[in-house]
Amino acid sequence: MDVDAYAAAHRGEWQRLELLLKRNRLSGPEADELVALYQRVATHLSVIRSSSPDPALVGRLSALVARARSAVTGTHTPAWRDAARFLTVGFPAAVHASRYWSAGAAAVSLGVAWLIATWVAGSPEVQGAIAAPEEIRRLVEEDFEAYYSSAPAGSFAAQVWTNNAWVAAVCLVSGILIVPVLYVLWANVLNLGIAAGLMASAGRLDLFFGLITPHGLLELTAVFVAAGAGLRLGWTVVDPGPLPRVQAVAACGRATVGMALGLTAVLLVSGVIEAFVTPSGLPTWARVGIGGLAELAFLAYVAVLGRRAVRAGETGDVRVREAGDHAPTAG
Repeated sequence: MDVDAYAAAHRGEWQRLELLLKRNRLSGPEADELVALYQRVATHLSVIRSSSPDPALVGRLSALVARARSAVTGTHTPAWRDAARFLTVGFPAAVHASRYWSAGAAAVSLGVAWLIATWVAGSPEVQGAIAAPEEIRRLVEEDFEAYYSSAPAGSFAAQVWTNNAWVAAVCLVSGILIVPVLYVLWANVLNLGIAAGLMASAGRLDLFFGLITPHGLLELTAVFVAAGAGLRLGWTVVDPGPLPRVQAVAACGRATVGMALGLTAVLLVSGVIEAFVTPSGLPTWARVGIGGLAELAFLAYVAVLGRRAVRAGETGDVRVREAGDHAPTAG
């Protein structure tokens, strides 16, 4: 192919594209012309790249096509802006939108845990079925407290964080099936109730709350938030509301799965408290106070930013241009 002749034949289109790119405002026909020229010049660049060794011409057309692509598709928001929007709008909106489900999961779970603890504490037969008397004695007198200092703080925090993040992710991702979420809640409630019951039967309930409260407030809140969001997603399958079922589940699913990143950060804070504050030599009131402040900070964050975002029409879903198009449906 004669590259010079090819360039001469299409130079007018290149110049016209450059002219349109220099304008701040375009009319409707000019915008259509810009898109058409962008597609043509991109084809020209492909042809010249495959047949011409001229780097100057290839470089000029590459720059022109890149400028046209930005004009046609728009520039992408910097990643830090996406992260900031997620933390100030998307995540708190998603948590706030599922608050009733999360509160329900928390109320039922804590109620069942209290019943289990009462049953275990008041029944020697149940305690005997759980473990041998010597094992229970070692648990309440040594192992329960020693667990929090059983590994170096850094590695212990990483282990706790990974485990809790996995639990939250299971609730969020498998929420559409409902049953896995109920299983996770039951496993947590059972462990919590049995531990509280055994400690209460030995008269060490003060130690139990002194160790579990600093990190447990935020940790359990994150688990209940994940469970509530997962159950809400599962119920959307049953009752999609005014939207078509596929569209409703897709929107709720994107918001729910997106919460995993935010809850991972929350559980990181909880894991740090569990590794560095819970086993520390601080007095009980100080350790519990740190956990209480972390919990209040998270609740205030959701209440303020989440309510504001929801009132502005946010749901925690991705923005419209990122969600894709939907086929029109009869109302």
